[in-house]
Amino acid sequence: MSVLEGTWQHEYIISNGLRLHYVTQGEGPLMLMLHGFPEFWYSWRHQIPEFAKDYKVVALDLRGYNDSDKPKAQSAYVMAEFIKDIEGVIKGLGYDKCILVGHDWGGAIAWSFAYAHPEMVERLIVLNIPHPAKFAEGFRTPQQLLKSSYMFLFQLPVLPEMLLQAGDYQAIENGLKGMAVNKSAFTPADIEAYKDAAAKRGALTAALNYYRNMLQQGMTNPNWGVLNVPTLMIWGEKDTALGRELSYGTATYVNPFQVRYIPDASHWVQQEKPELVNEYMREFLSS
Repeated sequence: MSVLEGTWQHEYIISNGLRLHYVTQGEGPLMLMLHGFPEFWYSWRHQIPEFAKDYKVVALDLRGYNDSDKPKAQSAYVMAEFIKDIEGVIKGLGYDKCILVGHDWGGAIAWSFAYAHPEMVERLIVLNIPHPAKFAEGFRTPQQLLKSSYMFLFQLPVLPEMLLQAGDYQAIENGLKGMAVNKSAFTPADIEAYKDAAAKRGALTAALNYYRNMLQQGMTNPNWGVLNVPTLMIWGEKDTALGRELSYGTATYVNPFQVRYIPDASHWVQQEKPELVNEYMREFLSS
């Protein structure tokens, strides 16, 4: 898959009644990484070996993705179940807390998990995903509604799967490489890895079911309290799906809170600017 792959290992864990796949490297405190759409553990390929120097890094395939179990019922893809998945993984690995890192959907899960179990999150790092209250605010503006129009398309049955599969999963490549500022961040081998993960039976529908349940499960509910977990937000400013303005005012909801903007990176910030993302993460973890 990648020249970086060498000492990391592929493992499985039973959590919340599901068999979840993860990649792990290193020993020490637990750093748990949660990917977004349409990705899998591989989106953390530049972070795993870096942080394995000091942590037990675990990059999970979320339920429905890649080599993790894919429940067939649409109702299986709701935040309450995602939170139980993460709790089960942390405890199943023999830990009572972790440094939680999330991007996109993985970031949304990380926010919700930190609210549900703040005692289990030593530090929170989110990349290009707003606080849930700010996301709810954004959903009430024409600019963000336009940027999020794909989420409404994903509500339809069958058609989104057909569109994503067409032309050997060309939409996956367009979504990754097309949105990227630095196109070379995604090699042909990287694109093939993402296509192969999406092509696994049931994976596309599972990934889309995350979106299909969004409105029913209160993800656009603006009523969130203050989260007292040290939090770092990293934001690629050229994100075409989520506007930078969604990050403004986050400190109202999180204490203590830091944000680092990366001007020449897109939504795929940790893959386009891995050295800078790793540097900002290191600074935050050592502060």
